Amino acid sequence: MLTITVDGIPLHYRDEGHGLPVLLFHAFPLNGDAYEKQLKALSGRYRFIIPDIRGFGRSGLGEGPTEMARIAQDALVLLDALKVDSAVVGGVSMGGYASMALLREDAGRVRGLVLVDTQATADDEAGRARREASAQEALREGPEAVVRALLPKVVAAPDSEVGREVAAMMRTATPAGLAAAQRGMALRPDSKDILARYAGPALVVVGEKDPVTPLEKAKQMADLITRARLEVIPDAAHLPNQEQPEKFNAVLDSFLSGL
Repeated sequence: MLTITVDGIPLHYRDEGHGLPVLLFHAFPLNGDAYEKQLKALSGRYRFIIPDIRGFGRSGLGEGPTEMARIAQDALVLLDALKVDSAVVGGVSMGGYASMALLREDAGRVRGLVLVDTQATADDEAGRARREASAQEALREGPEAVVRALLPKVVAAPDSEVGREVAAMMRTATPAGLAAAQRGMALRPDSKDILARYAGPALVVVGEKDPVTPLEKAKQMADLITRARLEVIPDAAHLPNQEQPEKFNAVLDSFLSGL
């Protein structure tokens, strides 16, 4: 098992494949195994560096909210440890927030940006209140509360095999990790400014049926970036890399092969 220690916290990661380095952050409330179908299909051509964000998977948690800047800083320490000067950086949902935070922390490390079913805007007051309520519910009831609330929104077919896989991954999360991530996402800044300053290249992907961060959110991000490509994945909601892996992998491969 590959781990690095940051501020005394063990952080697990996967480093698989050869070629262009691609750092991918997973969605809330999953872990790095969410990219298994990308690893199997594409690690022959690209080097995937996939951390378990602190508080998820096999990574420790630490103190306080899991802020997006903290996730980005953890990843920069990991890239330093692996002697990777620059990488394509991307993520799904919360992983997209972390990617934009890394772009803000050190744009020179970002060779390309991949934003999947995410958004550039910060939470409004009502959104922050919902996250706090979700954090408290997770602390009281554990991951089952998150499965109940989120699964119907993030997967187009919750009763499918993919839906069951996603639910099982959600159930591995700890109450403290769930709460810390919700509180960290509530604190994230608006990222439209950093995207407007980024010249690209960027790939913006959205599931056709995503009710969480729909097409208009994806278009907003793509319009901000000079060299951005927007792709819509049919028959997918919020997690297209897991729901429609062949379609997603083709889009990702096309983007990466052009860099």
